[in-house]
Amino acid sequence: MMAAMRSDETPAPDYAIEEQLTAAGATRVAGVDEVGRGAWAGPVVVCAAVTDMTVPPQGLTDSKVLTPRRRTAIAGELEGWVVAYAFGAAGPEEIDEVGMTEALRRSAVRALEALPERPDAVILDGKHNFLGDRVSSGRPWPVRTEIKADLRSVSVAAASVLAKVYRDTLMAGLGHEEYGFAANAGYPSPVHQETLKRLGPTPHHRLSWSYLDDLPQWRHLKKHRPEIEGQLSLI
Repeated sequence: MMAAMRSDETPAPDYAIEEQLTAAGATRVAGVDEVGRGAWAGPVVVCAAVTDMTVPPQGLTDSKVLTPRRRTAIAGELEGWVVAYAFGAAGPEEIDEVGMTEALRRSAVRALEALPERPDAVILDGKHNFLGDRVSSGRPWPVRTEIKADLRSVSVAAASVLAKVYRDTLMAGLGHEEYGFAANAGYPSPVHQETLKRLGPTPHHRLSWSYLDDLPQWRHLKKHRPEIEGQLSLI
């Protein structure tokens, strides 16, 4: 199936990947995407979304392509359109304890296990299967990794938008206005970086991140990173 073209020439996601999986026997496909991997503060959040493969809300695409206003509007439409969706998250303390790779895996498992019905196939954005094969139910999900799936798959695009709006709303509600969380969602904006230099990290900051190496007065707070894969979170 050829991807449709949006009015701005950005290819719209379609169901080509979902159709390949259903043709192979899957009856319920979940799109999975994460947000917050590269932030310095706040949780990493994973959303799992299941659709009925009907026409999605107009303008749906990767959340990063959308303006905040449009993203919020589409998320509102998606909430009543998708068959099911659920979130899983890991907070900064858990990220510091187990590393980003494991935190992503746990968040994805939590999201998938929170769905009302178990999907029998998962489309995961990216080239790495961070979901792995260890789940509390004892049965792993068949995973299809796809680079830029949030631009190509309707299910993953829906998960991308829902996860982004959910996490942005959560970050805006944390307070600490001087760090600019409502605007930067915990990512290293200039305001965020300058405030960190002056006031140091909050309880919402990840203390195993390398940004603390550049803050001599707060460097003593840095926690040991348990795995080298955690460095990927800074990319």
